[in-house]
Amino acid sequence: MRIAPCAAILLATFVVTSAASAQEQEPGRLPAHEPHASFQGFGGIGLGGSAANIHPTFGGAIVGDLTPNVQLVGEFGRLGDILPSRTQTILGFSPVDVSVSAFYGSGGVRLSGGSSGVRPYAEATAGYARLTPQVSGIGSGLGGVLANIGLSMLNTTAPLATLGGGVMLQSGPIVADIGYRYRQVFSNSWVDALALGGRLSTNEVRFGVGVRF
Repeated sequence: MRIAPCAAILLATFVVTSAASAQEQEPGRLPAHEPHASFQGFGGIGLGGSAANIHPTFGGAIVGDLTPNVQLVGEFGRLGDILPSRTQTILGFSPVDVSVSAFYGSGGVRLSGGSSGVRPYAEATAGYARLTPQVSGIGSGLGGVLANIGLSMLNTTAPLATLGGGVMLQSGPIVADIGYRYRQVFSNSWVDALALGGRLSTNEVRFGVGVRF
């Protein structure tokens, strides 16, 4: 099941790349438009390793034209929980709940096609995530406060890789983005032990709105 999103994204990348190449090689095509950039804020729903592990995501992204069909992407945001279903299942038998959220920053390349108003795309980015563990279910008193303070001292940073795709819609200077992202964190710290052999990852469906300049 984990392979399916990656396969779909790779297929989309192949289709978009082929379309972009065909457009660039079309005889008599008009010269490329002037480079532009856009900035947008986005929000969405992230799904961790189980259907019960649903959490909000949010962030911002800037996209700049390298060529008419290739863009550079920079992004930052927050993921609600990246622990896999195996961990969530085991914790389900306990009153204590543990989650690992992440603030991240990443950059990469986007391949796009279509008209100026509707542009399907596929992208790949890499960066770093700041992992923050949290615990709940042990009360709202001093014990819970002290537990989270102690865990905050164990925050760690790990590499992050993302594959995604979607559709960018443009009307004048306003742009909207409907897309999907698969993110995986590669940690070799104690946080990885919480995964119990699973992956620290999330699937995200999101919607963004911004301005093009």
